[in-house]
Amino acid sequence: MTRRAWALLLVLCGTIFLEGIDVAMLSVAVPSIRSDLELPTGTAAWVMSAYVLGYAGFTLLGGRAADLLGRRRMFLTWLAIFLGFSTLGGFATEGWMLIVARFATGVAAAFMTPAAMSIITTSYEEGPQRNKALLVFAGTAAGGFSLGLVIGGLLTQLGWRWVFFAPVLLGGLILIAALRLLPAEARPVRRRGGGSFDLAGAVTAAGAMLLLAYGIVRLEHGFDGWRTTAAVVAAGLLLAAGFVAIERRSPAPLVRLGILRKASMVRADLGALLFVGSFFGFQFMVTLYLQELRGWSSLETALALVIMGADAVLAPTLTPRLVNRFGNARVIFGGFVLAIVSYVLFLPVGLDWSYAAMLPTLFLTGTAFALAYGPLTIAATDGIEEKEQGVAGGLLATATQFGSAVGISAVTAVYGLVAANGDGSPESTLSAFRAALAVPAVMVVAGAALTAFGLRGRGTGGVRAATPDPVAANAGTVPVA
Repeated sequence: MTRRAWALLLVLCGTIFLEGIDVAMLSVAVPSIRSDLELPTGTAAWVMSAYVLGYAGFTLLGGRAADLLGRRRMFLTWLAIFLGFSTLGGFATEGWMLIVARFATGVAAAFMTPAAMSIITTSYEEGPQRNKALLVFAGTAAGGFSLGLVIGGLLTQLGWRWVFFAPVLLGGLILIAALRLLPAEARPVRRRGGGSFDLAGAVTAAGAMLLLAYGIVRLEHGFDGWRTTAAVVAAGLLLAAGFVAIERRSPAPLVRLGILRKASMVRADLGALLFVGSFFGFQFMVTLYLQELRGWSSLETALALVIMGADAVLAPTLTPRLVNRFGNARVIFGGFVLAIVSYVLFLPVGLDWSYAAMLPTLFLTGTAFALAYGPLTIAATDGIEEKEQGVAGGLLATATQFGSAVGISAVTAVYGLVAANGDGSPESTLSAFRAALAVPAVMVVAGAALTAFGLRGRGTGGVRAATPDPVAANAGTVPVA
């Protein structure tokens, strides 16, 4: 790729890195925020959950908006909004201010991330170069989260407000570079059929996603308030059914339902949901194990988990070679199998395990992420028409956000249920941790079984030969440097 092609990719990767460190740093800083602002437990939990709700609720709309209104426009606009509300979060003096800021930041990410992904899939020629670009993009996302844990631990020592201000400084540089490098649409993106924007579809889609995401987050409370949880999920499913009915009749649907007939895309989205859910659920429980049972500080815990960031190195170096040699499906399956081995190795964790005993699992978990997540991203967008790349990116982002919510909520619910029936001793608490750690293992087993269907009838699964420079291949879409 040319220098300009790499520069464009680095700008887009900077955005997903920004998103990763933003989430990771806040997860480390929540205890300090709670103590400083004297927040109750429920409010502190919503500081994290509000972002997930905003993100999961609007990714589908965000993906389609990129297709209809312009990818560059959506990317720049919502990156600026992301930075604005992150700044407001740093000045928050009340819990509700933080919750509002985090929700709005999640909404901004829901529009920004699908736009960034669709810029990649439309600026880089389908084949090895697009695959490499997507693998670098995915690796950067994981690396941002892993490094964000350490950076968050360091910044929290200076003051938790820096966890909000630091991303603004990085994001400002990305925004300046993006104004120069992002491809300009040659002409306005026209809506299909020339009809009006599918407002009814947008409202029902956002409502359904918000309710379903809220229902999943409420699973953390176990059986407490289960009737409310069931009612919320039922309402979300009803709105989802209404959305499908609206899309079938709309002359310009928000999501063309025919896109869901592409089996490889649906399989990739479901696989991403299960894999990301298992990854975040496992990481959440390991963090609790190290801090609550072992008494490690937040910085010590963050440094211990840095090894999981191996995926940031392996995703752009090793994974492309494996994809070219064996194909997406086999590499994805290998990633799921490696994750199964990794989680099973950690199931017998004890109260006195050394870091050396934990190291194989932590390294294998990062390696499994490098093998699975990037190729899942490729599979979720491969073969999709250019005018629907935003929708494909939105569907993938929706799946990953729901996955993270499901993973964390499920392990929290299992842990709380088992711990409630224990005697409160360290051994009883450890049993609750072990029970919760079985959840990620079950999720990756299910994902491996799902992925195995993609292996049927495949040869080596190699991808096409190298193509010309992706930016040059889209002549007229990228301004000359």
